[in-house]
Amino acid sequence: MNATALSPVDRHVQLDIREFMEREVHALDERRFRDWLEFLADDITYDVPLRVVREDLAEWELSPNGRIFQDTKDTLEVRVRRLETDFSWAEQPPSRTRHFITGVLVDPTEVDGEFAVSSSCLIYRSRGDSIDPNFVSVARKDLVRRVGESFQIARRWAAIDQAVINAHNLSIFI
Repeated sequence: MNATALSPVDRHVQLDIREFMEREVHALDERRFRDWLEFLADDITYDVPLRVVREDLAEWELSPNGRIFQDTKDTLEVRVRRLETDFSWAEQPPSRTRHFITGVLVDPTEVDGEFAVSSSCLIYRSRGDSIDPNFVSVARKDLVRRVGESFQIARRWAAIDQAVINAHNLSIFI
């Protein structure tokens, strides 16, 4: 597909996927993490590579091996279970987040019922009574799979734009 070509994916499917993505981030922002897990396929890979500052014209600036997160559905469920306990120290006090999704592009894949979804995500995060919020800008590439009348995320690859994150920790979902 050339750079200016419009997506051949049906407009109704594109709108459905956008709504699905909006519902997913609402679950995160409302701290409904159990509901959020339902947006994820059982075989999901959740991958956030480490950004590396390198010289101009370097072949890569995202580490081919280093990861901030590299999760499966099982490890994401463990992270959610920990958030439900008093031992989630990084989330004391809990984060208040807003995920702003924009630039959603839906393209077909070679597999019927699976779509490559690219988007930009700006995450606003505040905690406790701090007057200094955190902003995290992310490029996301998801593989979204049709499941019945809805969808599930089968792969999330998210590259954080900052090499140094302006937060004490990164205990939120992207």
